[in-house]
Amino acid sequence: MDSGPPANDLCSVCHGNFHIPCQANCSHWFCGNCIMLVWQHGSVGCSCKCPLCRRAISLLVPTEESLRQQQDPEVSQILSKIHAYNRFFGGQPTTLYQRLRDLPFLLHRLLREFLHPHRSLPLLIRARVFVVMIASVIYLFSPIDIIPEGVVGFLDDLLIVLICFLHVAALYRSVLYLRHGGS
Repeated sequence: MDSGPPANDLCSVCHGNFHIPCQANCSHWFCGNCIMLVWQHGSVGCSCKCPLCRRAISLLVPTEESLRQQQDPEVSQILSKIHAYNRFFGGQPTTLYQRLRDLPFLLHRLLREFLHPHRSLPLLIRARVFVVMIASVIYLFSPIDIIPEGVVGFLDDLLIVLICFLHVAALYRSVLYLRHGGS
């Protein structure tokens, strides 16, 4: 289970096969050099927008295969640009709306990382994810509610689950940021 772009897909910038592919927080894939050119063509002081959906790109995640090829000077140069981009824009605070939009991307990557035997998610992060998920399940099945069931039904349950998912996504985003841009 490799975490690369879909088979038979092409970079939407150069319309060619992916070269040093990376995934943006909007879930779209680009060649590393292509998305860096898009960024450099715009304002270097601002994050670039996805050429497909126009969302602000706040995190770029290269494939594991690209990371294994770091000894190649061309790959190393592009990965260092991606690293710098993530350092500039990956650690900035995001709005609740942006966090909700990034939620599917982050949860999907987190699930793939949990299921992949060769990935090394830090033990503390794994433990925190499990504790949060277990606590949310316990809350869902407990008779205690913040908002009485007769008033709004499952609204508080949905709110607690959403808060838990947002917390887990924020944890995983911090892991990705440290891997691909943090110091």
